[in-house]
Amino acid sequence: MEVKTAVTALTALAQESRLRIFRLLVQAGETGLAAGEIADELDIPAATLTFHLKELSHAGLIDSQREGRSIRYALRVDGIRDLLNYLLHDCCKGRPELCGGGQCGHKKRERTATASMQPIKAKRLKSQR
Repeated sequence: MEVKTAVTALTALAQESRLRIFRLLVQAGETGLAAGEIADELDIPAATLTFHLKELSHAGLIDSQREGRSIRYALRVDGIRDLLNYLLHDCCKGRPELCGGGQCGHKKRERTATASMQPIKAKRLKSQR
């Protein structure tokens, strides 16, 4: 994941209504919810909800699928997984026990640093010498 993609996803989640929508879709699981169900559950007007769903979709965090006259929204698992992997890429300084019982997956995760992360890592290594 590139820095710009991560920033887009975090920006989408950094708004109260979108965070509430995202958390509701996490709870709904893979079946997701129809737009009307989300609006009813969170008491968000349809036009406002459409805007927020578009932002979450653009950020790669949710997917939509038309079902007749309604649209069903669900969490895009690979999108959130990519974001979490990006955020936790170098967590715990090689000590996964610091992440609460090794939950960060530091030992087993394949290293896929982007080119944009390399200069940051090089600076960090120089400052540790």
